[in-house]
Amino acid sequence: MRLWGRDDEQRALMKAERVNNKYLPGADFPDNLSVADTIEECLDGMQDVLVSVPSHALRETLTALKPHLESHARVSWATKGFELHTGKLPHQVANEVLGDDHKLAVLSGPTFAREVGDGLPTAMTIAANDADFGHQMAESLSSPNFRAYTSDDMVGVEVGGAIKNVLAIGAGMSDGLGFGANTRIALINRGLVEMTRLGVALGAKKETFMGLAGMGDLVLTCTDDLSRNRRMGLALAAGKTIEEAQEEIQQVVEGVLAAEAVEEVAAKLGVEMPICHEIYRILYDGVAPRKAVENLMSRAIGPEIA
Repeated sequence: MRLWGRDDEQRALMKAERVNNKYLPGADFPDNLSVADTIEECLDGMQDVLVSVPSHALRETLTALKPHLESHARVSWATKGFELHTGKLPHQVANEVLGDDHKLAVLSGPTFAREVGDGLPTAMTIAANDADFGHQMAESLSSPNFRAYTSDDMVGVEVGGAIKNVLAIGAGMSDGLGFGANTRIALINRGLVEMTRLGVALGAKKETFMGLAGMGDLVLTCTDDLSRNRRMGLALAAGKTIEEAQEEIQQVVEGVLAAEAVEEVAAKLGVEMPICHEIYRILYDGVAPRKAVENLMSRAIGPEIA
């Protein structure tokens, strides 16, 4: 196994210390993992490639690795989110950049890196465009403390991974403002309805959103402070700006950009997503969180299931 990252200084430290002390201290690299100096060295002779970058960097990263991929290479990613302004999901970006010559898969689900690094029991979903590839990836990643399930619904798995980050910002704001457990579960449950609604409109299977990459990841991200998106919401509720919160968190908060992308995709498809819409307005239009709650609670009464 080989590892490569674009930050030269961080890569040198990982190579020397055999651990990623910046983001995952205590999780020592296995003996069979080496840190490559260049992307060419990393990809040389590799059949399986796993990309882990924020959604806004996926196209650039795939474009950079494309010339160095083996003709038979299979590519997977742990990227979550729509591409901003194009509204494309990660698998659509991958198809556009890489063409039809490679088998593709997405990894998603409730998997905080710190807990995975600590060896705590964890489960996730792998959705692939080829069943054999998906099964082989699940087999290779699974261990006594890590279990991977397979799916053929790449759209559903990717939509779940994108929208849960937006909703987690809302959950953080709700808890930070002291709205309580009733509000939090209403946001999570109705947020799941919005996630499913958009996913089905994009061609996903409804049942995917009841699984690990849907409800599982949504509940985790909305309720635990290891979530960067939840912490963003808590910071905003405390009166901090997005920039101040981002500086404090020190990692990319995907939900901020995802809120804009989800707003654009939902509007284009005519899909009603009131919670995500209000979170977008808080982030980009300066709407006060309490006013957003008032807007949601005063909406016309309708059926729960529609």
